[in-house]
Amino acid sequence: MSLSHVDESGKARMVDVSGKPASLRTATASGRVKMSQEAFEAVQKNAVSKGDVLTMAQVAGITAGKRTGELIPLCHPLGLDALDVNVVLDPELPGVVVEATARVTGRTGVEMEALTAVAVACLTVYDMVKAVDRSMVIEQVQLQSKTGGTRGDWRSADQ
Repeated sequence: MSLSHVDESGKARMVDVSGKPASLRTATASGRVKMSQEAFEAVQKNAVSKGDVLTMAQVAGITAGKRTGELIPLCHPLGLDALDVNVVLDPELPGVVVEATARVTGRTGVEMEALTAVAVACLTVYDMVKAVDRSMVIEQVQLQSKTGGTRGDWRSADQ
């Protein structure tokens, strides 16, 4: 299988999607931030000095997902139809779990938008809580599923 972002001479290129049919495409990604019990309780009690961690992470994820084409050099800029970002506490980690689902009717998929939204939401959690716990770990940022396009639907094995 050849790489789609490399031309015949091996140089990077943006993929030409002009010949592809537009279709409804979705992608869901997830990730998490593990933290100390002390940091978890500060987030849970909304006692972090920088403010409401969960809401700010959600807004940051949405903002980043909308700007993915500006952040990832060969990614097509897309006018998303929807981008849902959910940021929730998980006492079992302890920490925060982020899930993002992007939707568009277009010629290219929205996996990068969902992944970017999750990654930036996780980074926002880290930034806001680092004064309490610098040992937090951002982990398992991954694509969970995608639908639409010429290659069809896909789900990760753990779904």
